[in-house]
Amino acid sequence: MVHIGKPNSLPDHHDTKDLKGSTGDEMITRIERSFHMKDQREFINLFNRSIWNLFENALKTAYANPAQSYFFLKTLRAQKKASQKRTLWEKKGVHVPPFMIASITNRCNLHCSGCYANARDKTSDSEMSKVELTGLISEANELGISIVILGGGEPFARREIMEITSGFPDIIFPLFTNGLLMDDGLIAGLKKQKNVVPVISMEGHENQTDERRGKGVHDAVQKVILKMKKAGIFYGVSLTVTTNNFDTITNPQYIKEQVELGCKLFFYIEYIPIKKGTEKMVINQKQREELQSRVDSFRAGYPGLFITFPGDEEEFGGCLSAGRGFVHVSPEGDLEPCPFAPYSDSNLKELSLKDALKSDFLKRIRESNKLGETRGGCALFAEREWVRSLIH
Repeated sequence: MVHIGKPNSLPDHHDTKDLKGSTGDEMITRIERSFHMKDQREFINLFNRSIWNLFENALKTAYANPAQSYFFLKTLRAQKKASQKRTLWEKKGVHVPPFMIASITNRCNLHCSGCYANARDKTSDSEMSKVELTGLISEANELGISIVILGGGEPFARREIMEITSGFPDIIFPLFTNGLLMDDGLIAGLKKQKNVVPVISMEGHENQTDERRGKGVHDAVQKVILKMKKAGIFYGVSLTVTTNNFDTITNPQYIKEQVELGCKLFFYIEYIPIKKGTEKMVINQKQREELQSRVDSFRAGYPGLFITFPGDEEEFGGCLSAGRGFVHVSPEGDLEPCPFAPYSDSNLKELSLKDALKSDFLKRIRESNKLGETRGGCALFAEREWVRSLIH
């Protein structure tokens, strides 16, 4: 997060009127708190504007589809209302992030190399029930969380997720899927539920996708993509950036091919070596800088939305985890800083989301200065031993 060090100048008269009689340490503490609150307000405003811009750009990409354009117009209004809710909760002492990542299952029909969900080594026995998931999203909606990213495992392994999302039309649900369970029935459901945005996980061309995900996966996914294009579904792709596929997925020709297939949303996610022995897949700093440069050129040259993680966090002063911009809910209901930091002091089967967001564990991460300088890659993963130590 943004680090607020010792201030170079005092706050204005309004901020310092209660400092009379304070000791030196007390004065410094109050001044730092005043600066931190100001910085937090500015950060929240910046984040809200960025979300607004994201959906304005989404509206532009959907100009040729009247139904999608109308949907994004409604979404812009819903996002504004959600930001107002978050502001009200902030005044009540509850910091509500605009994003929530919910990994709804550990189950998956694939066994991809280096999968972080497999690295968790959990079973489906203790997953949140349909009722619990519905209650969680309902409370998130009341608090002003306006984007709930659904992941797994494979989220479509829980077919009932479409029944849950249908009850919350004002929330956007990017759903990260390998695509293989998307039959005609699911695609018909997605056409009706425009707030659920399928994001297909790919690695590049056939040899790269099949090498990591399994033989025949690429061809099967292409068939699903063609069906979504025919149905007019707004969809995206998630590209895990590794040393193996860097040149392919950052090539303009590859992006052109995906745009022609109807893709309007691109996630570039740097590979995080959760599983030991996969460190060689991590891109280096030079490639990181090249990735941002190429994505910037894609934003200028193609009709789509391009998001890099963790690269785009730099705009907001560093890592957005621990509730600063998002939180993660595990399949078992643990409220965690991030999918790559599976540590928690709160379980949502036992606590409300509002109370869990008050977690001292999350607050200590947000208020530290360790996450401001990412040095490239995932800052929270780099500091995982420190994060784990906070639990104790």
